[in-house]
Amino acid sequence: MNTRKITTIQATAILISTIIGVGVLPLPLFAVQEGGTGAPLVTFLGLALGAIGLVILTHLGIRHPQKTIITYNEDIIGKWLGRFCSLFVILFFFILTGLAAREFGEVVVAGVLQETPLEVTVIVMLLLACISCRNNINVFSYIHNFYLPIILAPVLIVVALSLKNANLLYIRPIIGTNVTHMFLGALTISALFQGSFIVTMIIPSMKNPNKAMKSSLWGISISGGLYLLLVIATVSVFGTEEMKQILWPTLELARTTAVPGNVLQRLDVIFLAVWVTAVFTTLFSSYFFTIYSIKQLLHIQDHKMLSYFLFPFIFILAMLPQNIFQMYEFIKFVGRAGLLITILYPGLLLMIDFLKNRRLKGSASQQT
Repeated sequence: MNTRKITTIQATAILISTIIGVGVLPLPLFAVQEGGTGAPLVTFLGLALGAIGLVILTHLGIRHPQKTIITYNEDIIGKWLGRFCSLFVILFFFILTGLAAREFGEVVVAGVLQETPLEVTVIVMLLLACISCRNNINVFSYIHNFYLPIILAPVLIVVALSLKNANLLYIRPIIGTNVTHMFLGALTISALFQGSFIVTMIIPSMKNPNKAMKSSLWGISISGGLYLLLVIATVSVFGTEEMKQILWPTLELARTTAVPGNVLQRLDVIFLAVWVTAVFTTLFSSYFFTIYSIKQLLHIQDHKMLSYFLFPFIFILAMLPQNIFQMYEFIKFVGRAGLLITILYPGLLLMIDFLKNRRLKGSASQQT
């Protein structure tokens, strides 16, 4: 049975809907806190750094089209060292899943369901992802393809309508005043693209793995371009000083945006519904990657039983931060530290793999 059923377009859709997720709301605030008026530049630098990591991962996947990073790393650095490193990869995405669920719960409770306990909202979203993860990777791709237009279209509409209130003076000077803070901001923004790590799981199921680079470049360009537009729109509408007082600037942007003709005076309700969908697809990907990686690491035949097994542990992790401010500090720390796993680690694997292949080719040419 041929398991290679994911097309290039489907792979692109998976990357876009995975990257665009829970980080949409605080993204402009993260950029402004570190870059000031240079927030768009900070976002672009973060996008570039995220793109480098994705290109490295994709190149590794093309070199090993039958395997994911959980299995081909054993061929590159050895069985036991590879498994040890895989544990850190799995632990990282386990933590990302819990934090994404917690951030979702905080936003929903603060913005919509004030009387609903935080634990209930977190459990509902985690349970939805948990049940969805029991499907195979082909159904996984269909779900992402189905929700992609629902995610992209409303966000683009909000950005386009909000630009009529833009003041370009708010984004000058383009280069911020503190280079060190801008660098830290770029690291934080690039952490929002760590969901692109899912590419290592989908390449072995692609009909044509050699076109994976095309999917990756389109995926990072569209999602990164949307993030950049959101930052430009929010900064040019509110200004940097006012944005520092807003916890979720993107949501506030939707509240202040109206459809011409007063058909809809506020778009925040619709935007929140779209954001919930985006959170689900991102959470779905990180949850699926976690259990699928454990399956490959332990050489288990089926990943379905792991879905419910991990559920209580992810929920406990999600509830560990004491409040929303501690949660965001934890998210920033984990995101920056995770770049060692999502960019540096694949970079080292690619370098070692290249050197090993070059040495093997040199030995083969000497023997002939």
